[in-house]
Amino acid sequence: MISSGRIMNEKEESFLSRINAKERQAFRKLFAEYYRPLVMFAMHYLNEQEECEDVVQDLFVAVWEKKEAFLSERSIHVFLYNSVRNICLNLLKHRKVKKKYWDYRMNFLSVEEEVDYEMMEEELYERLFRVIDELPPRCREVFLLHLDGKKNEEIATLLNLSLLTVKTQKKKAMNYIRKQLGMATVCILGLL
Repeated sequence: MISSGRIMNEKEESFLSRINAKERQAFRKLFAEYYRPLVMFAMHYLNEQEECEDVVQDLFVAVWEKKEAFLSERSIHVFLYNSVRNICLNLLKHRKVKKKYWDYRMNFLSVEEEVDYEMMEEELYERLFRVIDELPPRCREVFLLHLDGKKNEEIATLLNLSLLTVKTQKKKAMNYIRKQLGMATVCILGLL
């Protein structure tokens, strides 16, 4: 088998097939090999270690859930680095939009509009908590701790869960909330 202009040896081919088969040991090896370098790569964009760690952990969850198979170890490498870059750029773009919105709100809303906005925001929070109540128990528990400002590591320790489980539950909660409330509402509430 040929990969990246060279012949793929049996060991590489075996590792690749184990990754594509979602074998846990191979995935752990992949995580161990790429986690730190990808976090450092993300730091070039985001400058906040915890956020970079979140990006990389979320990416590995996505890779685990990914249906397509990788064709070579090089394609895994390219996919991981391109994904981190794209996620970081999207986060930066989102921050910029959010900042513009808050600048507009602070500079242009009248007192009357501000009161209307606060009433709308209160209604949105009521809707949010109704949706949170619909989440499965473990997912709800993780998300509420996240809303309380707890870090992923703290949540994992408090609930005796793995860090990856905490990340997965948070991601499931956010996806469900986005689906139920819409992206605009989630942005207004500052959940992203």
